[in-house]
Amino acid sequence: MARPAPSDAPLADGAALAKGGRTSFLGFLLRLLARLPFIFIASRLYGAAPLGQFAYATMVVEFVAALALIGLKRGLAADMARGERPETHIIADGIALTMLLSALGVAVLVLFPVLMFPAGEIGLNDRLLALIVPAIVLSDLTLAALAYRLRIDAQVRARSVVEPWVLTLVAAALAFTAWKEDGLLIAYAASMVAAMLASVVPCWRLFGAVEGWTPSPRRLWRMARRNGPLAGADLVEWGTRRLDIFILGRFASAEMVGIYFAAQQLASLPQKIRSSFDAVLAPLLSQALARGDRVATAANLRQVGFWVLAFQVAAVLGLAFPGDGWMGLFGPAFPAGTMVMVTLLLVEVVASQASLAEAAMVYALPRLNFLLSAAAMLVQAALSLWLTPIYGGEGAALSLLVAVLLLACAKAVVLSRHLGASVLAWRWSLLLCMAPAALLGWLARGWPEWLMLAAGVPLILLAFGATLWRFGFLPADRLLFRRHPDPR
Repeated sequence: MARPAPSDAPLADGAALAKGGRTSFLGFLLRLLARLPFIFIASRLYGAAPLGQFAYATMVVEFVAALALIGLKRGLAADMARGERPETHIIADGIALTMLLSALGVAVLVLFPVLMFPAGEIGLNDRLLALIVPAIVLSDLTLAALAYRLRIDAQVRARSVVEPWVLTLVAAALAFTAWKEDGLLIAYAASMVAAMLASVVPCWRLFGAVEGWTPSPRRLWRMARRNGPLAGADLVEWGTRRLDIFILGRFASAEMVGIYFAAQQLASLPQKIRSSFDAVLAPLLSQALARGDRVATAANLRQVGFWVLAFQVAAVLGLAFPGDGWMGLFGPAFPAGTMVMVTLLLVEVVASQASLAEAAMVYALPRLNFLLSAAAMLVQAALSLWLTPIYGGEGAALSLLVAVLLLACAKAVVLSRHLGASVLAWRWSLLLCMAPAALLGWLARGWPEWLMLAAGVPLILLAFGATLWRFGFLPADRLLFRRHPDPR
């Protein structure tokens, strides 16, 4: 089949983006339905302090997993797009490389468990948490391979159904047993293993067994070196989003970390909307850039960016106005984190635009992308070390907001210049669409909390959605809601 001309590529990609976006957004809704019950169970049945210890330990484990993945969560698509070797051989190289790095990471955490548990006694079960790193890495790698073939349904099952529901159900079951002390961590380990199985099995079925492949240290080294800039960008982005927890955990009590974590989980819902499009966007961007089509690259970023922004604004309106009510669901101590949640909501909206620009920069301008991300992380670290000891969680959240705002502006400007076309997703029509919902939210703040959550939130979302559909969406935007979108 002939490859579409550059001028036709945005239209050709629109249907694929819409199909993948619908599937991914369904996954987001499913994950939301499971993740919120987990936070409710963890906070009500375990308490803020155990939740804080859980948040810190799993953050460290996931950091080691991100190191071991060495950029292949996104870089695997670029390696496969080159077509230099059979796809199964590239996947096998990725598995061999990441498993070696995972083993090294596990050894470090087992020998130095204080990295995961900076306070309190450390038992054997705590050390064993490190063994979950290879499962996380293998799941991410195989899902990246499936995403290259636009098999987003596998990611939805693994990340939006299997992982969160296993986490929630196991945590609930262990809360009433003698295993309660380690219940959250056991539930986390179980969910990661289940997600790994739900990722590896469909990958095996799609690509089949590896034939004719032999390990080669030289080839693995080339893969690691080629993905080095992308790995650095991934780690910096990952670190930027978790540096607040790390610094807060060093200066504050486990209870405060738990409250901050609960606020972060609510506020990160807009971020999960953005990341829902990653699996379908990365292959299309890598393929468009491989054929030198900068017009399609910019068009895809603008289109996905607006979809993400529209959903995120809806989430912010529905969470920010009844913030005390949402946080109060987790327990009487948690409304203290309402301002943290509101600040983090703004962070997610701004950060999504930086992440979308980065989705293209990791292929087109990898080194500059890394330098910009590293500079933003340094800004965040400096501000956090200054403000967190004084203002606690509010200082950590504000530091993150300033850093991501600078990063989003810088990446949007640099990428727009490189592509010769704007990548900004913002449209002024969004302000018109936000006005009725914001007014309704402000008036409803005087209602009882239960009424605000039960009736106010649906009304806010309905007001915004109706106005957006009438005044904010263009015909191309409505492709997302058509089962069989016609790109023309």
